[in-house]
Amino acid sequence: MLTQVPVTDIIRKQRDFFATGKTKDVKWRIEQLKRLKQAVVDDQEAIINAVKADLGRPEFEAYFEIAAITEINYAIKHLKSWVKPKKVAVGLEQFPASGKIYPEPLGVVLIISPWNYPFQLLISPLVGAIAAGNCAILKPSEISTHTSAAIANLIHKTFDPAYIALVEGDADTSKALLAEKFDHIFFTGGTAIGKIVMEAAAKHLTPVTLELGGKSPCIVDADTDLKDTAKRITWGKYLNAGQTCIAPDYLLVDRRIKSDLLTEMQKCVQDFYGQEPEKSPDYARIISHRHFDRLVPLLKEGEIVIGGQTRPEDKYIAPTVIDGVSWDSPIMEEEIFGPILPVLEYSNFNDAIAQINARPKPLALYLFSKDKHKQQQVLQQTSSGGVCLNDTVMQVGVTTLPFGGVGDSGMGNYHGKASFDTFSHFKSVLKKGFWFDLNWRYPPYNGKLSLFKRIIG
Repeated sequence: MLTQVPVTDIIRKQRDFFATGKTKDVKWRIEQLKRLKQAVVDDQEAIINAVKADLGRPEFEAYFEIAAITEINYAIKHLKSWVKPKKVAVGLEQFPASGKIYPEPLGVVLIISPWNYPFQLLISPLVGAIAAGNCAILKPSEISTHTSAAIANLIHKTFDPAYIALVEGDADTSKALLAEKFDHIFFTGGTAIGKIVMEAAAKHLTPVTLELGGKSPCIVDADTDLKDTAKRITWGKYLNAGQTCIAPDYLLVDRRIKSDLLTEMQKCVQDFYGQEPEKSPDYARIISHRHFDRLVPLLKEGEIVIGGQTRPEDKYIAPTVIDGVSWDSPIMEEEIFGPILPVLEYSNFNDAIAQINARPKPLALYLFSKDKHKQQQVLQQTSSGGVCLNDTVMQVGVTTLPFGGVGDSGMGNYHGKASFDTFSHFKSVLKKGFWFDLNWRYPPYNGKLSLFKRIIG
């Protein structure tokens, strides 16, 4: 098992393998992507079962993990164009010259994934690392034990550990990995651990991509389609029992429609999960008793208007909506990361935006409104990792849209071409010719300053 091999030995072997130059061959990279795709296809039943065992996810939602195949397909299709050097203009003062930007691999990278989407959020960045020509060490979450074992089996039988290695283990294993020097660290998880990762990386001047989270607001304007709005919010919030980094964390609703919206959401919960969501085959569970115990006290906030039931032995918390919450309530202090949705109201749209801007920048921001002026106002006056208008969560499935946070919600992005870019260094190259050489830049400088001023404009 790789967990028994010292981390330093794995890194040394990967650096030796990278030094052979094999990973720089584009055809070889494409072959590895195809191998990864086939491995996912072959093991998809085991992956689905593992995710269900860890999170109680219904099979339909578990298949979201297999959606990583779309990332692989996209990379295979476009990689040859991504790796081509890009010509750039260099300016008349450089004549005769040409400029190009060459993407090149970084070297040995570390990818640390979370437990909430334990397969997809490890494989998706791995696609970028492979496409860019790197070696990689993978560290899945130890909390999602069944999925970690399934990924370990897939990686071990598909790749030489000198190229792609997977290390299982607890926080001590992560600590040992972070003590080493990598050429890039890609971390998905909570803000607190993200700070630890960044601090460790700083000791080696290692660049990082941090995919974190935060309290993603969902604004609901009076000018909206209430039925579709309720349906899309309910789905996005209670998908994976709320354990989604871009799930709506709280509702900010125009007070004129709040009651009607909550009534529609109550209907949606019943339509989706029945009178007793606990018995629904389509509703997931909390990942661990520790996280269950973290969430239950939040149910004491405000007034529960939907749900609120719990079952500790099953790590079950019902799809819950809590009204009567204030901005100073404890439930508004940190990301909830569970099936509990607090509701706040506003009378003035500008005040709603001001409240959002008074808090750390979220990973996602949602607005439900037919009003194009308000849509534009949100886009121009707020800052977030991404925005989705009139839907929730679906933006993460668009390969051509870079995904990532800003400020407290993270740094850097990935998906599609952005994944390739994240794991690449773009080397600038200026090539000069010898057949013509103006002497304007060489000493003596007497009489040349006026010419130089005209050149720099």
